[in-house]
Amino acid sequence: MLIFEYRVVLPMTVEEYQRAQLFSVAEVSKNETGGGDGIEVKTNDPFDLEKSDQYKPERPLKADKLYTKGQYTHKIYHLQHKVPTFMRLIAPKGSLTVHEEAWNAYPYCRTVITNDYMKENFYLIIETMHYPDRGESENVHSLSEAKLKDRQVVLIDITDTKCLRASDIKADEDPSKFKSQKTGRGPLGPGWIKTANPVMCCYKLVTIHFKWWGLQNKVESYVMKQEQRIFSNFHRQVFCWTDKWYDLTMDDIRALEDKTKQELDKQRQEGEVRGMAVEER
Repeated sequence: MLIFEYRVVLPMTVEEYQRAQLFSVAEVSKNETGGGDGIEVKTNDPFDLEKSDQYKPERPLKADKLYTKGQYTHKIYHLQHKVPTFMRLIAPKGSLTVHEEAWNAYPYCRTVITNDYMKENFYLIIETMHYPDRGESENVHSLSEAKLKDRQVVLIDITDTKCLRASDIKADEDPSKFKSQKTGRGPLGPGWIKTANPVMCCYKLVTIHFKWWGLQNKVESYVMKQEQRIFSNFHRQVFCWTDKWYDLTMDDIRALEDKTKQELDKQRQEGEVRGMAVEER
């Protein structure tokens, strides 16, 4: 089992990020879907664990009951062409489909990714806290001393491209060059994390368990490497799309999500495989 905490600093407020993240997820979902692969949205409903056990997770979201209300989503990811060749060769038919359940009780969110074939031998858990700081808080997830020793911390600077592939880098999604017309934020120069105002941080605690003899270390390391790449690329887009989401309300976002679900159902059956997770050949 590996435990990483990725800290993604952004030049916006915690309140703004809620809309920014939901808008960007909808946009990225369309960019990642096509040719039989991609994202299928099964459920996108409000939840209130104090009133109903519907959408109740296997373990409490937070012991202090602060995060028992929010939005529950269940998505299915069809990944036949979005994993390395060695995984496609050994994977049994149907095993390259994963389920993602998310309880978004903002500013806290838990995402659990599982696979029907692997069952209890595989899970990926991402717990995120959103704080108005520059990534300096040391234990926002209230980890035990034992888990703190196992945790590896990675600070993600969205202007740094070292963890990205060449195909990920786009001229119109470069935080070091983008300037928002609506907010005046950007471009982000050297040392921007120390000077940005407003500023906030996504603290993403990622835990992976993959039990398969001979492959556990290789797969767990691969997944963690991909998580860093995905977080970096996604948040570059979040910032560079500021002028697209800045004026949207939460009602606008929910309407966009409904429209996106319909588009994904159609798009998944058409066209070519798309998206940043496709293996380069």
